[in-house]
Amino acid sequence: YYVFGFLFLVLIILVITCAEITIVMCYFQLCSEDYHWWWRGYLTAGSSGLYLFCYSLVYLSTKMVVVRSISVVMYVSYMLIAAYTFFILTGTVGFGACFWFVRTIYGEVKVE
Repeated sequence: YYVFGFLFLVLIILVITCAEITIVMCYFQLCSEDYHWWWRGYLTAGSSGLYLFCYSLVYLSTKMVVVRSISVVMYVSYMLIAAYTFFILTGTVGFGACFWFVRTIYGEVKVE
């Protein structure tokens, strides 16, 4: 049962890392007076799903021994589904963190 605790710890580290990276990139974007942060906040953290899919293709071509082409099609399709799910998960975390950050910093600004 130690494996599930370790996986939960890795999930927490992933969520914190995605949130921090997205907040920093959103801050840089807002400092350059580009206020269209909505999709970039989502895509910054969600791009890790693209990395996961690219790495799965590298793993397929270098480490796996595949005899049939249907095995390649099944592997790529399942990894595409997994990478898309990972993209949605990390993108949502990134957007939520960026949304919280923007609401917090602009909520502290006093207009008189």
